[in-house]
Amino acid sequence: MFAVELSVASRDGAARTGTARAARGTYETPLFMPVGTRGAIKHLSARDYAEVGARIVLGNTYHLMLRPGVDVVASLGGLGAFAGWNGLTLTDSGGYQVFSLEPQVDDDGVTFRSTYDGSVHRFTPESTVDVQERLGADIQMVLDVCTQLPATEEQLRLALDRTHAWARRAKAAHRRVDQSLFGIVQGGTDAVLRAESAERTVETGFDGYAIGGLSVGETRAEMVEAIGACIGLLPDDRPRYLMGVGDPASIVEAVALGVDQFDCVLQTRLGRHGTALTSEGKVQIKNARHATDDSPLDPVCPCWVCATHSRGYLRHLAQTGEPTGARLVSLHNVAWTISLMAEIRAAIAAGTFGALRSRILGTWG
Repeated sequence: MFAVELSVASRDGAARTGTARAARGTYETPLFMPVGTRGAIKHLSARDYAEVGARIVLGNTYHLMLRPGVDVVASLGGLGAFAGWNGLTLTDSGGYQVFSLEPQVDDDGVTFRSTYDGSVHRFTPESTVDVQERLGADIQMVLDVCTQLPATEEQLRLALDRTHAWARRAKAAHRRVDQSLFGIVQGGTDAVLRAESAERTVETGFDGYAIGGLSVGETRAEMVEAIGACIGLLPDDRPRYLMGVGDPASIVEAVALGVDQFDCVLQTRLGRHGTALTSEGKVQIKNARHATDDSPLDPVCPCWVCATHSRGYLRHLAQTGEPTGARLVSLHNVAWTISLMAEIRAAIAAGTFGALRSRILGTWG
C-alpha cells in the first residue's frame, strides 16, 4: 500500500491533471510548492500560504536539523504545527545543501561542516530518514548524490550508483506509514544514465518519483531532453516531481512531458530584489518608469497585492529599502505562480494546453 497515489483526471498529450492522495489530504496536480527552507517562506507567514492557495510547503532537512534542531521541531508537534501551517509539508533530504559545501563523500554517507558554526555532522541514508520522520513532513525525500553540470561520465556514474544504493537503504529504514517516501532519479544530462536511473528507482519502489540533479548549469533544452529520457519509465499512478525548477518556461515544458510537481526559491529570491513575475514577463519594480504608475503588478493576477497596491507604491518601498516591499512582491510572485498552475490545469482539462504553452514560451522562452 502506497502512502501517495495519483488519479489522473485529464490528459492533453503527455501533460496531465490529477489528484494525489496523501495520508493527511489531497492535492491537485500539476502543482507548485513554495520553499520554506528554515520553516518559513521568506517574508511570508503560514496565513499567507493559505491565502495564496499553497497546498504543500517545503522545509529543508539540513537547515532544520542544525537550527533549531530536530528535537525542538518534534517537541513542538512537527514541521507543520511548528510553523502554524495546516497544509501538507515536504522535506528534502538536505543533500543539495550538503553537496554545495564540498563534503567528504563515501559509500556509506557524507560528512560535512555546519554552515552556521563549523561543527562536523554526518548524513547517511538511514539518518536522513530518521530526521525527516521526526520532523514529521507528509513527504520526505531519500538522500541522493548531487553533481554540478557539466560532469564527466565517471562522476555521473558514481553519483548514480551511490544514489541507488542509498535509496534502497532509505526505503529499508523508512517506518512511518503515514509519511510518503519519494525516490530520486539522477544521471545528469546523459539520456542513457537517466533511463537506467529511472528503471532502478522504480524497481526499488517508492510513493512518488523525483527527477533531481537538474537546473544546476545545463541549458533548458538539455534539461528537457534529460526529463524526456526518463519520465516515461516512471509509474503513471505516482506523482512525478521535478526538483528545484520554477521558472514559467521550464514549468510548461516539463508539464508537457508529464511532470506533476515543482518547487523553487526563484519566486521569493526575485521578490526580495524587486522583480515581479507577471503575464507580460518580469517586471523590475525599481525602474524609474514605475514611479507614478497606478496600475497593479499584473492586472490579471487575482492576488491581494495586485488588488491593493500600485506599481508606484511598490517602487517607493523598493527604492527606500522598506522590507514591506520585498514581502509584497514575494507574496505576489508565489501567488502568481500558483495561479499559473491553476491555469495550466484548466488548459489541460480543456484540451488547450498547447496554446497556453506557446503563449508562455513566447513571453518567457
